[in-house]
Amino acid sequence: MDIANSVLPSSAARADGDTRRREFEANKLRKRLRRQVGEAIGDFAMIEAGDKVMVCMSGGKDSYGLLDMLLSLQKRAPIRFDIVAVNLDQKQPGFPGDVLPSYLAGLGVPFHIEEQDTYGVVKRVIPDGGTMCSLCSRLRRGVLYRVATELGATKIALGHHRDDILATFFLNLFFAAKIKTMPPKLVSDDGKHVVIRPLAYVRERDLARYAEAMAFPIIPCNLCGSQEHLQRKQVGAMLREWEKKHPGRVETVFNALSNVVTTHLLDRKLQDFGAVRAAGTPVAEGDIAFDDPCAAIPAALRMALDRSD
Repeated sequence: MDIANSVLPSSAARADGDTRRREFEANKLRKRLRRQVGEAIGDFAMIEAGDKVMVCMSGGKDSYGLLDMLLSLQKRAPIRFDIVAVNLDQKQPGFPGDVLPSYLAGLGVPFHIEEQDTYGVVKRVIPDGGTMCSLCSRLRRGVLYRVATELGATKIALGHHRDDILATFFLNLFFAAKIKTMPPKLVSDDGKHVVIRPLAYVRERDLARYAEAMAFPIIPCNLCGSQEHLQRKQVGAMLREWEKKHPGRVETVFNALSNVVTTHLLDRKLQDFGAVRAAGTPVAEGDIAFDDPCAAIPAALRMALDRSD
């Protein structure tokens, strides 16, 4: 009897064990993503009974994950809503036009492919080396708004995730002198549609892992995806470095976006500073907001400070 073979698992057994582990991890990730998407939809009242949600499909990992999660939640939701997937074929050279139609048809989800040569417009207008994202985004939005109207969609779902929201916040902070980011729900530029971002609580790295586990047929972007010098990519690198060196910092910043104290900012449109008066009664968000939140004040010292007032 071969003792080694009787004790050590065979290559087939090891492969089977690896497969089960991968399936377990993929299922655990799926559950987490589904929970986060469900929470975001609930927290921001993104989808209502009778909605027709137009899911914008770019062919990237984010839009594949978005569609997958919404289809999954559609089956379990206590309300009825419809989904239609829409892809804008921008006529990029070499774009595999058969990939998304084949994938969507295989899912059995209603879909529409809109053909518009926005690629040619961008390449003609923007000089070589110029940043193409802004113009490309505006052109895409205009086309998608029109398609949403034609399809009777009540909501337009975009695949922006938590990292996109954070990056947009810092881009506005560093380069536009604004405190502003992507809201999970807003009215579209033309005032006719409601735009939602169900992936608002989802991390990009989780979407990347899920896309790999699900073997989504990813289509690369030959426009903005190829511009390594973009400010957005620089901010993304900064956030990844923070996540590595200071675990928890990125999460704290993201949570801060839901905990804004407008009275302690400098925007005169938010507060009439000329009307600020001392009323002689304690104020919940008074100058204590200037204290260092990380410095715990001993109880005895706090009592002494109170007596000194």
